[in-house]
Amino acid sequence: QVQLVESGGGLVQAGGSLKISCLVSESILNFDYMAWYRQAPGKRRELVSSMLRGGKIKYADFVKGRFNISRDNAKNTVYLQMNDLQPADTAVYYCNARIEYTDYWGQGTQVTVSS
Repeated sequence: QVQLVESGGGLVQAGGSLKISCLVSESILNFDYMAWYRQAPGKRRELVSSMLRGGKIKYADFVKGRFNISRDNAKNTVYLQMNDLQPADTAVYYCNARIEYTDYWGQGTQVTVSS
């Protein structure tokens, strides 16, 4: 059973930074795709950033230049460094891992940005 556990969320002032983590129960290199999504109250879940096994990275336009996705294969962990956070970034952030056509999700970590 694959498990993803997010951590590192919290409350930060506008302009601040947070780094959230996703610990996976097995090697992240087993997955075709790792990603971070977020969901704000009353809104649909949206893709923030993704990384393919080979290292290709994509970012949503609304985070380009502010957020950075990375991974530590030895620690089975994917990170999302978030800089210059704004109130619009307030959401629950979810880690996603995909292998073939199967998706795995973490429970989410709350990020709240105060103005």
